[in-house]
Amino acid sequence: MITMDDIIREGHPTLRKRAEEVSLPASNEEKKILQKMVEYLIHSQDEETAEKYGLRPGVGLAAPQINVSKRMIAVRTHDHNDELIELGLYNPKIVSHSVETTYLEGGEGCLSVDRMVEGEVPRYARIKVKATTLEGDEITLRLKGFAAIVFQHEIDHLNGIMFYDRIEGNDPHKQSLPPKEVMKLSDDHGPVS
Repeated sequence: MITMDDIIREGHPTLRKRAEEVSLPASNEEKKILQKMVEYLIHSQDEETAEKYGLRPGVGLAAPQINVSKRMIAVRTHDHNDELIELGLYNPKIVSHSVETTYLEGGEGCLSVDRMVEGEVPRYARIKVKATTLEGDEITLRLKGFAAIVFQHEIDHLNGIMFYDRIEGNDPHKQSLPPKEVMKLSDDHGPVS
């Protein structure tokens, strides 16, 4: 079982590396790791289990956060239709996105960041993601709102990007983004419901 002791914190070099593609089909070891990542999210969202093991609740986890530099993410959240999304994914890739951007009014948090970070993190309002599931199926997801933000946050981890790198302003931990990763802000920001 993954616990908070397994989650590396900001400043660790693995969080700043571009993670390696997973050769498919995934190895048994990669499958076990990804399954444990999904289980962490399930356990962390169960109040009793989270309290018993000291787990911070999370809606997403990327393999680099447990010091595994592979392109694997786990997500457990609800989509804009309130349908549960509970997935472990290999090699997720954003293949298209909206021009419009959005952000979480209260800012974003991260299991690898033990401090409050103020500021708006601009994200695409809608994205299309292609990936391979834990079970080995290729899927395409169309996401918007909070779920789209969660996926972008986790995919950023696979590229060595922390959420606060996207905040305009000065944070001592912030690193500049490579030019192709910089997102242009639109004038039409709006809260996510």
